[in-house]
Formats: sequence, C-alpha cells, structure tokens
Amino acid sequence: MSVTYKTNQPLIDQYFNLFETTGWNKEYCLNKDELNLSLSNSYYTVSVYEDNKLVGFGRIVSDGVLHAMVYEMIVDPDYQGEGIGSTILNMMVDKCLENNIRDIQLFCARGKKSFYERHGFTVRDSSAPGMQYNRDHRR
Repeated sequence: MSVTYKTNQPLIDQYFNLFETTGWNKEYCLNKDELNLSLSNSYYTVSVYEDNKLVGFGRIVSDGVLHAMVYEMIVDPDYQGEGIGSTILNMMVDKCLENNIRDIQLFCARGKKSFYERHGFTVRDSSAPGMQYNRDHRR
C-alpha cells in the first residue's frame, strides 16, 4: 500500500465521509458546513491519501505557543493497523515540538489508550482528565 501524507485540509466531502466512519456524528450531529468550519480553525492538519481517497486524518488546535490539543485522529477502518495513525500522530507532535509548544494534550477514544501511551502520552490524574505528552519520550 502506498499512501501520501499532506499537511493541507481535505475536501469537505471526503472528510465528512471519513468522519462518519468513527460513529462520532451520532452524538455531534454535524453537517458538512459545521465540520468544515471546525477544520478551518485548526492549527495543523495531516491528511492521508491512497490515490485520491482520504484514508486518514489528524488535526491539532493550538494557540501556537503554550497549548496544543489533538482533536481528531481518524484512520479508515480498512486501513487501520498499517502505521498510518502512528505517522499522523508523530507528524503532529513533531510540529508542536518544532514550534516549542509546551503542552500537548488529547482525549482518547475508548480502547485507544495504549496506542497513545506507545507514542509518549500519559494518562492524567482523574482530577484532570485526558492525556498529556511526555516531552522526555524521545530523549
């Protein structure tokens, strides 16, 4: 399988279809315009394509200095287990580290904690939910 990683936002029709594979929209009930607006407010995005098909996506929202939050990490179920999610996450963390952003956090989907732990995130205390990137992970 040959995939291409790009740091531009995907076409909304493609992204909407990929977003629907997560089941999240059952709760959020977003239309394409709302989802497109959320994308336009991103700090950094990674789109993954096989040929012209969007098969993976990740995005960060950030103030560019202190905080960054991973809000979406999506890999088409037919493409999971191929390292796409790891590459997306590494690219996003690298972007934050290159820009000296001090705090990288995320809320992980149910059952995905070990994936993020393998990539340097640690679970925060129950009084402060979510996960925090450990800057010593790559040293």
